[in-house]
Amino acid sequence: MSRLSPFAAVVFDMDGTLLDTELVFREIVWDVSRTLGFTMTDDIHLSMVGASHEATSALLVEAYGASFPYSQFDAECRRLMKGRMAEAVPVKAGVPELLGELRQRRIPMAVATSSRAPHAFGHLGTAGLLEMFETIVTRDDVANPKPNPEPYLLAARRLGLLPGACLAIEDSLMGVRAASASGMQTVMVPDLVQPTDEVRALCRAVMGSLHELRAAAFATPVA
Repeated sequence: MSRLSPFAAVVFDMDGTLLDTELVFREIVWDVSRTLGFTMTDDIHLSMVGASHEATSALLVEAYGASFPYSQFDAECRRLMKGRMAEAVPVKAGVPELLGELRQRRIPMAVATSSRAPHAFGHLGTAGLLEMFETIVTRDDVANPKPNPEPYLLAARRLGLLPGACLAIEDSLMGVRAASASGMQTVMVPDLVQPTDEVRALCRAVMGSLHELRAAAFATPVA
């Protein structure tokens, strides 16, 4: 099992890392694309994972042409996602245990997400996780979203720590690039997207679950 270097705080990505929402969003993306007269593919969808609003717009226009109605697509995806998540937002396996242990050990936690603030705060609140985090950095807080390191740098600054003192946990290629570029110790826990050789080289470790990460981070029980 991989061992992690000591860390003073943890910064989490949100969708696909804390929240088990990527498969739900995948279904919505397929349905909305079909309704608009376009055929979604696995390659196009996977390139959207972890991407900002702007990056997603650019890649869909590149894939389908300038006539792709991105504003309509985005609005309908958001509407359907909001409806699906209104009553319950599923969390990834191992989230309650890992967050609980971090809190017991008094290790501060933050979120750095490419999602807009209403989406992030709404979903984390519905999932019952909102109060676990000292700060939440959303797309609305930064000029440059992932894969730029700005979200992670801002999270560290809000925590009052140097990036090198933080552990970043990500599920996407763009997210790993952002976290690694910030100087944080980075662990990838893949969800829908598997790491490339390039991304794997940016990680301290690639782990199969948050349970595995918790075991690697904490070799001894809380006193």
